[in-house]
Amino acid sequence: MTKMAVFLDRDGTLNVEKGYVHRIDDWEWIPGAIESILSLKKLGFLVVVVTNQAGIARGYYSESDMHKLHEHINQELKKHSTCIDAFYHCPHHAEFGKIRDCECRKPLPGMIEQAKSDLDIDLTHSWLIGDKISDIQAGMAAGVKSILVQTGYGHKERHLQEEAGICVEDIVAASNYIIARASLNSIPTNQNLEVTQ
Repeated sequence: MTKMAVFLDRDGTLNVEKGYVHRIDDWEWIPGAIESILSLKKLGFLVVVVTNQAGIARGYYSESDMHKLHEHINQELKKHSTCIDAFYHCPHHAEFGKIRDCECRKPLPGMIEQAKSDLDIDLTHSWLIGDKISDIQAGMAAGVKSILVQTGYGHKERHLQEEAGICVEDIVAASNYIIARASLNSIPTNQNLEVTQ
């Protein structure tokens, strides 16, 4: 049975945007983010982070630093009896590093498509929440319903979104929007997975 997921951008969506966040001390949850994850998981959605991490290509921090932060995030969520089911990241940037052209950096849908393959996700019944137009474009390219939040860069990029696009205040409003439209009878019970890419 395929599963439904909510894909989350990280910086500016889950945590306060501070520029290349990679230290645990710099991590600051956006108010209500933990509760939103818990609510989505209780409804049966997988929760999957898809994040561009150009700071790795720029040499600001290592993939190991990022993984440690992601471990910390799930340790925090474990206190609330929940977790992020999987983390996917793009460590590339067109101007830095050996790989100039990749298929994973948003607005390309590579991370979402990889998660679909790994976790058997039904993209047509899944959602994406992000604070940049590149997030929304990645979701749309993958066939995922997408919501722009006005935290992070969202308030600056809202004007770039098409009029028909969904734009809400923050992850709390986005998760409430999804939950209000979800059919309880059509959502399977998903097992928690721990996948790090």
